[in-house]
Amino acid sequence: MTRWFEDIVIDEPHDLGTHTFTEAEILAFAKAYDPQYLHADPELARHGPFGGLVASGWHTVSIGHRKMVDALFAEEERLRAEGLEPGVSGPSPGVNRMDFTAPVRPGDTVRYTLTVTDKRPSNSIPGWGLLFNRLDAVNQDGLQVYHAELVGFSKLRDYRPGLGERAYLALTRLPFVGKLLRR
Repeated sequence: MTRWFEDIVIDEPHDLGTHTFTEAEILAFAKAYDPQYLHADPELARHGPFGGLVASGWHTVSIGHRKMVDALFAEEERLRAEGLEPGVSGPSPGVNRMDFTAPVRPGDTVRYTLTVTDKRPSNSIPGWGLLFNRLDAVNQDGLQVYHAELVGFSKLRDYRPGLGERAYLALTRLPFVGKLLRR
């Protein structure tokens, strides 16, 4: 979330909203990114393992990721409207787990939820913390269709580098010394 590391609450679910998958959208995504018959050909998909057209798992992931990024921007706007300075979100060092637990079919409405399950200061990047997140997606029947365990960085608000770190950073800015230190 676009909060400072110190302000992030563990196990607080964040509703990211819903998305209804249409046949036209499933076909368009499949044509552009995942043209397997299960996603791209309604006639052939009828004879496939799911008995009909289903959305690509990557389509489900992409929608969830967009919902997550939109929520980050909305949280930033909300905090600024309250006169608060939003935190700084960083990149993701990776995905620890990703499960496509049920097919998403045309007409399904999927709700996405993000929950930070744990956090700790980074061991390798001073001033940043790691967030361990769970992203869940369930359809209109309450059936989970997607689950992921993601890691992301969040900046520490109150971080102050120690003297040794400040000296090292200053030295790396000197052209010759910096080149030697970065080796």
